[in-house]
Amino acid sequence: MTVDPTTAPGERPPRDLLRGAGLFLDFDGTLVEIAPTPDEIVVSSELRRLLERLSDRLDGRVAILTGRHSAEVENLIGSVRLTIGGHHGLETRTGGRVTSEGERPEALDAVIQRLRTLERKHPGVLVEAKPLGVALHFRGAPSAEEACRTAIAEAARVSGLVIQPGKMVFELRPGGSDKGDALRRIASEPPFLGSRPLFLGDDLTDEPAFVAARALGGAGVLVGDPRPTSATYRIGSVAETLAWLDEARESA
Repeated sequence: MTVDPTTAPGERPPRDLLRGAGLFLDFDGTLVEIAPTPDEIVVSSELRRLLERLSDRLDGRVAILTGRHSAEVENLIGSVRLTIGGHHGLETRTGGRVTSEGERPEALDAVIQRLRTLERKHPGVLVEAKPLGVALHFRGAPSAEEACRTAIAEAARVSGLVIQPGKMVFELRPGGSDKGDALRRIASEPPFLGSRPLFLGDDLTDEPAFVAARALGGAGVLVGDPRPTSATYRIGSVAETLAWLDEARESA
């Protein structure tokens, strides 16, 4: 991951930044507020309408890049038809067609069972099993962070899976792809081909996509508080992000 430690952007992105752009969006913490558990997030009808309007305005050049399984996001956004890069870039879903960049690791089931012991030892810790990986959430038990960090490190050592840190979560997944790879792959195909990529995200998992967007002549927008990042611009919150997207859509 390449992050410029001197960069902590405070400048709000201009309204015309969507003009000629291909729009790439993180999900949790960017389009929806982070919830105590992944199942508790709320996708409003207003958000679905906004995504539909953005897709119409940009001629289909809207993609969601997320750590979630792409089918899960597709179910959450309902009838809105977007390109979805799931599992941090390990799969891409377009029009119901799924392209996978990895297979379910043989060691994953054993790893999941190993990590579930932390749920019993530390109430509030949550193990989220995914088709290609597993996430260990400690948002409900902040004092268990070090125990989770140690358990994930050991699980990665015995399984060969890659550790992906995030906000109050450690994730294990196969190596070989990240959100930056997903952005480059999607940006090289219609309808994104020839457009300038713009990526909005809030977490450390989004940094490779900020780097990729900038390398392709576009930009990244950090959502949330200032921090060292490869993003060029910043928006303060999910609510402000949705408002900016609606404003920028009119200028696209």
